[in-house]
Amino acid sequence: MKLTILGGGGFRVPLVYGALLGDRGEGRVTEVVLHDLDAGRLSAVTRVLAEQAAQAVDAPTVTATTDLDEALRGADFVFSAIRVGGLEGRANDERVALAEGVLGQETVGAGGIAYGLRTVPVAVDIAQRVARLAPDAWVINFTNPAGLVTEAMSRHLGDRVIGICDSPVGLGRRIARVLGGNPREAWIDYVGLNHLGWVRGLHIAGRDELPRLLADPDLLGSFEEGKLFGVDWLQSLGAIPNEYLHYYYFNREAVRAYQQAEKTRGAFLRDQQAHFYEEMRDPDAHALAAWDRTRAEREATYMAENRETAGAGERDADDLSGGYEKVALALMRAIARDERTTLILNVRNQGTLSVLDTDAVIEVPCLVDANGAHPVSVAPLPDHATGLVCAVKAVEREVLSAAESGSRTTAVKAFALHPLVDSVNVARRLVEGYKAAHPGLAYLK
Repeated sequence: MKLTILGGGGFRVPLVYGALLGDRGEGRVTEVVLHDLDAGRLSAVTRVLAEQAAQAVDAPTVTATTDLDEALRGADFVFSAIRVGGLEGRANDERVALAEGVLGQETVGAGGIAYGLRTVPVAVDIAQRVARLAPDAWVINFTNPAGLVTEAMSRHLGDRVIGICDSPVGLGRRIARVLGGNPREAWIDYVGLNHLGWVRGLHIAGRDELPRLLADPDLLGSFEEGKLFGVDWLQSLGAIPNEYLHYYYFNREAVRAYQQAEKTRGAFLRDQQAHFYEEMRDPDAHALAAWDRTRAEREATYMAENRETAGAGERDADDLSGGYEKVALALMRAIARDERTTLILNVRNQGTLSVLDTDAVIEVPCLVDANGAHPVSVAPLPDHATGLVCAVKAVEREVLSAAESGSRTTAVKAFALHPLVDSVNVARRLVEGYKAAHPGLAYLK
């Protein structure tokens, strides 16, 4: 079985390959094709994967190419993890937004809109090529903003594109762990959009244990989200929000922390990864060891400004292992082998949330089998969550419209309608600032 990884020179590709190395049995991936526009990054990641494979038996073969059509042709699965504009683009997204006093995070607020505007045209081109060159392939999208990009691709691929994210998985794992349950045996009642969802129940052996957690201040304050949001706020909500909702609920504090930071997250990762890829130019460097070292630092500093604002301290060691590669592998196994499972995924709504139309991509538990991912029926969201979900989905639709039409006016509308952008004039300046920073937005007229 052939897996094509788009963004194959990306730093987290070894996580995906590591998961594949542990997979055994029929229907497993035997061939991995890495595609990237940067041949140097491809070379560096290929070296890391070669050292991983040297420690394994019967490892999938790895080839690398800068030719997109060659990479896609004949693929059974396509894993898309591209970053249009690179980490320099992410750093610029943050810088332009913070200069206007609004959030520049890569998936939330102004930064997420800017990232979406330059990514959607590329993602649509990829979707059209997949439909032409590998019509039977399943596309697993991890490219951010994941929900928005998945919806853009679904207009050309239908339900054969599925978005994944490790945030809900990590959240459910933490809640189950603090309740003394096995995360693999827990049913997580989670619903929303990508990076905008809430755990409303966690069922272990058929019993919802979330009320017990919410009623115990010591227990509630003992894990990441309790520290990040505060016990009182979680009890007020009656649910556990995805960590990215910290940018909404504590927006002023988050913006101030980012403005005062020595470096934004994007700038930190840009410089850190530049050092790694530069190190890989040395043919004698130990690639896997260098990658492991860099990854550990990356994970430990994740959302550091938010945790500092909340006084949450360092991340727990159990939260440093990531998880999206495990979701990707579980999804591929379920489809390729008809190994039925339940995963929280980004899929078309299909009537699951009545406040959104059928084609809107949402993030919910899905039953997965050989025919793809099928969203599970969920209870309606409370009013406060419904309002936020509908507002952000409306912004995503304006982004899609702007990307399709090239309309600067529609792009301004997308920024201005976002709950975290507080002025139409700010929205206008953001569009001009991002156009100046990103050649890829020259299409906006």
